[in-house]
Amino acid sequence: MMNYIIVDDNKMARKLLLEMASQFDHLKLIAECENPIEAINIMKKEIVDLILLDIEMPKMTGLQFLKSIDNHPLVILITAKSNYAVEAFEYNIVDYLVTPVSEDRFIKAINKASGIFESIHEPSNVPDKEFIFIRDKGILTKIKTADIIYLQALGDYVTIHTFEKKYTVRMTIGAASLKLSSEKFIRIHRSYIVAVDKVDFVEENTASVHKYLIPIGDMYRSDLVKKLNIF
Repeated sequence: MMNYIIVDDNKMARKLLLEMASQFDHLKLIAECENPIEAINIMKKEIVDLILLDIEMPKMTGLQFLKSIDNHPLVILITAKSNYAVEAFEYNIVDYLVTPVSEDRFIKAINKASGIFESIHEPSNVPDKEFIFIRDKGILTKIKTADIIYLQALGDYVTIHTFEKKYTVRMTIGAASLKLSSEKFIRIHRSYIVAVDKVDFVEENTASVHKYLIPIGDMYRSDLVKKLNIF
């Protein structure tokens, strides 16, 4: 199930989006918001995986809204003008739809968002191994998985932080997640994977992982909550 909100100051536009989205069984409406401030308040209380977002709104535009939040969920921008497209994609949005939006075009955008969502939340099914090998300065170096605290993305590179040192390898964070056991490691942000047993506490949008403060992305929060053994 993918939780979504609609953010648009036009009541009729919200109604049309709701009608098109209602045909998808895996979409769950959390809220209709007239402005980004309402959306920000909703996101503080609810898990939101997808935002259907207008751009031109009074007081705060959709792009200003995206700029104001550090780790936004998946976003499909829906607007009457195409001239914001270049700037919009700088915010790593899923799709950019220009109104009036055809049903086929809307379905394509939702399917694209769903594919990204599933790739994030699908378990890796990698067998639990006691160690991995990485290429460090031309040498294959053995690292115990129990010593890994967290991994951080740096463009096309990933830095593996262990108790004693850190290693940087040429690999995306997505590829790294596929090589680690989903039982012991979890992605909590677009740039971070953490060892579940190293999580000391979680407070709002931050996890303390062996004394390191790691941001929690909104779209990863539900997986983290499921993974932690909460009483």
